[in-house]
Amino acid sequence: MKGFDYYLNSIGEVGYIEQTTTSTLFASGLPLVKPGEIVIFESGKLGQVMSTSKNLVEILAFFAPPPKPGTRVVRTNELLHFPVGFELLGNIFDPLGNHMEITKPIKKPLKVLPINAKPSGIINRIVINRQFETGVCLVDLVIPLGHGQRELIIGDRKTGKTSFLLQSVLTQAKKNNICIYAAIGRKKLDIKELKDFFTNSGIMEKVVIIAASSEDPTGIIYLTPYSAMTVAEFFRDEGYDVFLILDDLSTHAKFYREIALLGKRFPGRSSYPGDIFYAHASLLERAGNFITQKGEKAITCFPVVETIQGDLSGYIQTNVMSMTDGHLYFDADLFAKGRRPAINPFLSVTRVGRQTQTNAQRQINREILSFLTLFEKMQNFTHFGAELTEGTKITLSVGDEIVKFFSQNTSTIIPLKIQIILFCLLWNRITQDPNSQDARHNIERAIKAYQENKEVREEIDMLVEKATSFNGLLGILKQKGDKILADINKYGK
Repeated sequence: MKGFDYYLNSIGEVGYIEQTTTSTLFASGLPLVKPGEIVIFESGKLGQVMSTSKNLVEILAFFAPPPKPGTRVVRTNELLHFPVGFELLGNIFDPLGNHMEITKPIKKPLKVLPINAKPSGIINRIVINRQFETGVCLVDLVIPLGHGQRELIIGDRKTGKTSFLLQSVLTQAKKNNICIYAAIGRKKLDIKELKDFFTNSGIMEKVVIIAASSEDPTGIIYLTPYSAMTVAEFFRDEGYDVFLILDDLSTHAKFYREIALLGKRFPGRSSYPGDIFYAHASLLERAGNFITQKGEKAITCFPVVETIQGDLSGYIQTNVMSMTDGHLYFDADLFAKGRRPAINPFLSVTRVGRQTQTNAQRQINREILSFLTLFEKMQNFTHFGAELTEGTKITLSVGDEIVKFFSQNTSTIIPLKIQIILFCLLWNRITQDPNSQDARHNIERAIKAYQENKEVREEIDMLVEKATSFNGLLGILKQKGDKILADINKYGK
């Protein structure tokens, strides 16, 4: 943008700061200013108009400390934009488009897009029909997701949410999709660790990080998810499927509450402003599965919300639940028991994911869920010990095997077709021949064989793609399973 003097001379309106708070300023003057308009202070710093009244204009400052009363401010007649382009890939930016590592804007001329864009209408949308792979067996087989789905990631602190998100990013980046990570009010160390992980994994060139640290001004933190969504829309229109993570919206809501209270707006439930639902709904509505000029492309969005002691009924939690297509609940009790990932399949929901599955996959899904339900009920009888019936003992033994199968190292991602074959081999073993070997203990070998051996990959792909039912796939693997296992076992530890 141009400087203070340019806008003062060209527009001719000037205002003066009357009151200041940590992040919100009140200025007199500027009679024709509009909500959402960018203003420039005489120091060259930027702010955004939040609301107007008869005598004062409420301005959200994008810098700290706030200017002193009497400081001049001019309007620009422009809305907030973010510079976009392929030059963003592999870098970290703040929500205003400044490169965080060299503290300078991108020098190359880029296209700019409005940060608060209107969501695409229903005419430009299409039914979600492609499965979104996370590389995590429990999610891909039991709680499947689709490209374009908005899936809430919810749970207490330190329950493995970030590890799951990183596994999902790794899976999608290896599929040549663009991944955007919005770090909202995170520690600078956490942001650095994110980049280190992506760099060490060799996927940084497919990732854009839009970050605002907890030390940044409140206005910058507030803008973070909107800037990230704008970047996602650019890559979608360029012909890429995009995976967007908003980490996290509960922090964003707290900072927005601070802005609203300092702006003297009426507090509602839990002191949040009345428009907090609109603030998040208008953001998440911009994700989805779209018809673009370059074909069917999706923005798959994972907003993150933190709970306190597993409380799913909090204001922000229920708000975001109502505007998403399901949620994955990370259970602190399961985490304490050593389950990884600590996702509770009975309290998690996917509203559109199962429509992306084949008939065989849906049957596997139903079989797993019905068995896990039975297993959870049977666990109540374990204190009877020797008095357990033989059937109960078998159910508990099989349940332990299934739980072990879904326990996955946070550094491991497993392709969907490998997941299906490994589960079917395991199911055959525990239901047909308990003494035969299975591939559960050789997951790394199976992944390596699938990636490096063309014959193994083609055979597994053919088996999964041609399978019309779960029982049919089990029957084929009963005949060919030993050969597949032999091919897998050729790849040493």
